[in-house]
Amino acid sequence: MVETTGTFRRSIATVLAVLFIAVPLTAHHGWTSYGTEEFSITGTVDTPVSLSGPHATMKIKADGHVWNLVLSAGNRVEAAGLREGMIPVGAQVTAEGHRHRDAKVFEVKTERLKWNGRTFNVYPDRT
Repeated sequence: MVETTGTFRRSIATVLAVLFIAVPLTAHHGWTSYGTEEFSITGTVDTPVSLSGPHATMKIKADGHVWNLVLSAGNRVEAAGLREGMIPVGAQVTAEGHRHRDAKVFEVKTERLKWNGRTFNVYPDRT
């Protein structure tokens, strides 16, 4: 009986470990959901840069929609010189990267963000 209980506990632990690994992977924003053409959009900051999560994000208002800008991982965004609170709400920015393949999804996988004469190259290996 002890052997069966030990095996059961190991099985449960294995399942939980797999789930804890799989959940962050589903949140990852890979490149397959985005088009191959370069895309650029200029708008005003609606939600400032957030470095939390697997990718930094921000939102801008442009073309009558709120666009989600998916940036690189937080540490890469900071290495590019962009910090939380740096760009204020209402500031004009330009995002360059790749638009989401679904035209109903207003999202850009952003490679470069331009603001106030500065360019934050958050994906320097993709230039």
